[in-house]
Amino acid sequence: MSKNHTRSRAKYALYLIPGAIGFAIVILYPFLMNIWNSFHSWKGGQAPKRWIGLENYTKLMGDDAFWTSFQNSIYMIIAMVVVPTLVGLLLAAVLFDYIANHFNSRVASFFRATFYLPQIIPVSIAGILWNWIFNSQTGALNEVLRSLGVENPPNWLGSTDTALGAVMVVLIWMQIGYPTVIFMSALQRVDPELYEAAQLDGAGWWRRFCAITIPQIKPETFVITLTCTVAALKVFAPIYVLTRGGPEGSTLVPSYYSYLNFFDKSKVGYGSAIATVLTLIIVIIAVVIQVLQARSARKDGM
Repeated sequence: MSKNHTRSRAKYALYLIPGAIGFAIVILYPFLMNIWNSFHSWKGGQAPKRWIGLENYTKLMGDDAFWTSFQNSIYMIIAMVVVPTLVGLLLAAVLFDYIANHFNSRVASFFRATFYLPQIIPVSIAGILWNWIFNSQTGALNEVLRSLGVENPPNWLGSTDTALGAVMVVLIWMQIGYPTVIFMSALQRVDPELYEAAQLDGAGWWRRFCAITIPQIKPETFVITLTCTVAALKVFAPIYVLTRGGPEGSTLVPSYYSYLNFFDKSKVGYGSAIATVLTLIIVIIAVVIQVLQARSARKDGM
């Protein structure tokens, strides 16, 4: 390697310094402090810290609320990853293959923006909207049910039987625009000649979709799966706005459970332990998804 090349690389490395400093201040230092706090019993503020080692983590293993929160994370993944990805792929295909071809691209762009709108609406406003829709007394949904003859409609957000399902509906509504936009962008880079050749061979739309579209947009599918899974595991704001983890912990998730211990219960060490475990799980899942993506890319390149 020449000296000029080495000097050039050193110059480019200087541009990484601001980002590295920001990463250290905003992410690395708080994360290390969180780990350190998880080994202590601490009420926060000026209260004294007491070293207790792994006691917080040992306590987590027998904490039913902790395991319930991770169980609910599975439902969050269904609502924020599985359903939006499948529906978003279908919507993107319909907008790209049907709406854009039979009407025009502006109509498809309008629907795409409409589907994406819940992503940019502030969570507090979306919470007010859905609280009004799900209100057991004056909510729009129960008013419709009463007009259809249902005498005692459910208390959607106030019952352990329906609260989790209601939250999942809201999360699907909020999330569905993201994969739709990504998939529409991915469909634009698929070579049209592949579709034309398959159509000449007699392949129908569904056959072309399965044999050409899905394999061609595999990289975007991995990106959506990774980002949405991470978002589902650390979801906080919708739970805080809609149910505060209730009723009776039926919508409790790890991030909100950590928040409860940090602030409501003044158990900073215990809340730090929950946050640390959640972070490690997110990192492990992210690494697994990236490894699967790399293997898939190598297989497709063979």
